[in-house]
Parts: sequence; structure tokens; C-alpha cells
Amino acid sequence: MNFSVALEPIDLTDAHKRDVRTQFGALCFRMKRGKPEILLVTSRRTGRWIVPKGWPMDGKTPTECAEIEAWEEAGVRGRVYDRCLGLFSYRKTTDDGEDFPCVTMLYALKVRELASDYPEAHERRRKWLRPKKAAALIEEPDLAHMVRYFDPAFVKV
Repeated sequence: MNFSVALEPIDLTDAHKRDVRTQFGALCFRMKRGKPEILLVTSRRTGRWIVPKGWPMDGKTPTECAEIEAWEEAGVRGRVYDRCLGLFSYRKTTDDGEDFPCVTMLYALKVRELASDYPEAHERRRKWLRPKKAAALIEEPDLAHMVRYFDPAFVKV
């Protein structure tokens, strides 16, 4: 049985950025010697190790948003899978000091291309790690759990 669902584009016509507290993220991975490696990037403000993620974009599906964020924040292109790996939450602090909860839907992206020049190349660092080591660097417990136990076979179902 195939349980895949067609994703619909998002309509943000009446939404304000501050009202939308859902983000879409990409768990960027590659296979090395038959085992997965995860690509982490640093956040711009605090330098925490995170996955690429960002706000919904009008007219884009959640996976398209995750794919765009992966390019802008990590300089990767590849195949993004429609199956959501799960959700994680964290506290977002804006440039003006506002603090609010965010929930991020995470999608796997198998990296096919790694660019040295990409939109946020001078604002972030990136690092390839095995899942267990990557998880140890991540502060958000739910995200760390998903990274630690990531199984590429799950996304291909």
C-alpha cells in the first residue's frame, strides 16, 4: 500500500509572518560507505548547530520550502522526500527580541550537489557528521532524536 499524500501549496494571503509559527526544515543527508551522514549548519545569530529551516512561502509546498531553505542556508541541492520525518519545537527569538514557540516539520533531502557559493555561505558554517555525533551537537531534543535515529530507508517507503 502507498500512503503518500499529494502536498498542496500554501496560501498566505491573509497571514502575517508573526502569525505563522510553523517552519519547514530539511534533514540533508548523504551515504558514505553505506552509512548516512547528516549535514548541519550553524544558526546566524547564536552559532548553534541546526538543520536548514524557514518560514512557509506563499504558493510553495512544505517540501519546496524545505528544499529552498537547504539551498539558501547549506548550499545543497538534491532529492527531497514528501514523507515528513516528524516535528520538533523550539523557541524563536526575532531580531527585535520577540520570543515565541515554533514547530518545524522535517523532510529528508538526499544531497546530490554541494556548492561552495550559495546565498548564506558567508553567514554560516556547515559540517557533515554521522547521525549520533550530529545529534550530540543539536540543542533541540526532538530534532536531536530524529537525527540520531534517522534511517534513509524510512523516506523511500
